[in-house]
Amino acid sequence: MSIRVKTENAITAIVFDRPDKKNAITAAMYAQIADTLASAAEDPAVRCVVIHGSAQAFTAGNDVQDFLMNPPHGEDSPVSRFLRGIAAFGKPLVAAVCGPAVGVGTTMLLHCDLVYAGESARFSTPFTQLGLCPEAASSLLLPAIAGYQRAAEALMLGEPFGPLEAREMGLVNAVLPDEKAIPYAMTQAGKLARLPASSLRVTKRLMKQGHAEAIARQMAAEGAEFATMLRSPEAREAFSAFLAKRKPDFAQFS
Repeated sequence: MSIRVKTENAITAIVFDRPDKKNAITAAMYAQIADTLASAAEDPAVRCVVIHGSAQAFTAGNDVQDFLMNPPHGEDSPVSRFLRGIAAFGKPLVAAVCGPAVGVGTTMLLHCDLVYAGESARFSTPFTQLGLCPEAASSLLLPAIAGYQRAAEALMLGEPFGPLEAREMGLVNAVLPDEKAIPYAMTQAGKLARLPASSLRVTKRLMKQGHAEAIARQMAAEGAEFATMLRSPEAREAFSAFLAKRKPDFAQFS
């Protein structure tokens, strides 16, 4: 099983459950998450959604082999539906992160309302290291949240950073021991689920509506660049090196 979904006490939990691959995400998993978000958005019995992995791993990002076999094509691709769904989700969205949160594992958090990190959390956005560019409107949202210089460090160098730095950047709300991060996120979700649903929806919409069009435009621009760069010699070298477990050589490219 790769994704587990459970709804209880008005909370839908979307759980990454692929421990042998550190919860790396496949196209099928993106499709399931997108469908779950769409269903939760329409279900009046669901008042909050929580996304989490285990106390050992949130997600290692895209499953590289699956990604290369099923590259995203167009707005109907599973990853595109997921990104649009999480960006437009109108109910409270909470995340708990322990262990690696790589690539989309970090950028998806920019669309969550509350994010809680375990002490082992390690965030990274290594797009340039793969010859690619940011996605999920992270090139817009991360500078807005963290400031340009910190966002440039994260998005251009792509080096991992820990939970305390993530909190200083404004990416997470609080840092807790790993064993407490997921339960605490569920507790916070329970608080949200007991509040007036309409008030929460309106509050979230008011906070986000000023940026909604800009986010959609940025996602489209990133998506177009990403698709082009995915076919580039740099990306081919990066992915070949990754699969061969060697260091890529970008010196040959200008």
